Amino acid sequence: MPLGQAEPAVSGPPVYSVAEITRLLKRHIEDEPLFQYVTVCGEMSNFKHHTSGHMYFVLKDSESCLRCVMFRSYAGRLRFRPQDGLEVYATGAIGIYETGGVYQLYVQYLEPRGVGDLHLAFQQLKEKLQAEGLFDEARKRPIPFLPRRIGVVTSPTGAAVRDIITILHRRMPGVEILVAPALVQGKGAAASIVAALEALVQWGDVDVIIVGRGGGSMEDLWPFNEEVVARAVAACPVPVISAVGHETDFTICDFAADLRAPTPSGAAELAVPVAAELLAAL
Repeated sequence: MPLGQAEPAVSGPPVYSVAEITRLLKRHIEDEPLFQYVTVCGEMSNFKHHTSGHMYFVLKDSESCLRCVMFRSYAGRLRFRPQDGLEVYATGAIGIYETGGVYQLYVQYLEPRGVGDLHLAFQQLKEKLQAEGLFDEARKRPIPFLPRRIGVVTSPTGAAVRDIITILHRRMPGVEILVAPALVQGKGAAASIVAALEALVQWGDVDVIIVGRGGGSMEDLWPFNEEVVARAVAACPVPVISAVGHETDFTICDFAADLRAPTPSGAAELAVPVAAELLAAL
């Protein structure tokens, strides 16, 4: 029977099937402009990250609760890890899941309440890797006193690489420098940093590696907060000096490295002694 043409009852209002009334409600809700793009604040509970990549959870407050689903295409963009008990802003469209006969929020954007998603993602990853022992002082290796060849992972066109090369040559004129170019910002940068690091280890025959870039916003520096970069730095068989941003900037890469330098210039100073001072001491 077509939607809306209900089977007539003997008396009283028309009778609808369950499917018909559900479709009518779905149509009315989804046609309402307010529900097409709405932000809801609440506490996450019953969070599940399905093997399909979709996320399912409930938003609740002291009076009610709302079922939510975040499909893989949107969930894959999240920087932080959703979890039960987290206060969030969820933005998306209200719709009805016909099979279950329930209304829910189809989430497109999810943001922690009270703290930015990047700051939360940073803290979550830091705590995770710290619990694994990845930052333990006992696993850090000393930087060689007189390295023969130094590898540098950074942008080949930025100010950082010029500063590093200038200071290394000024302090130790005979030292060899091998630059492995890498993207240090934006999409694909984390993978590029890891590939450059691996290339130096495999073919560079270097004694120490400087990984870094100049200053920028937290978003700009984010590749150095990616888990793949931290694990590659920690697993590197060659000692690594991390030199990302300015003195006040801290990244996950800093904690994973064998030594943190406040700036790329500072990394160059930590990598080699001053040759003239060594000669004067003889």
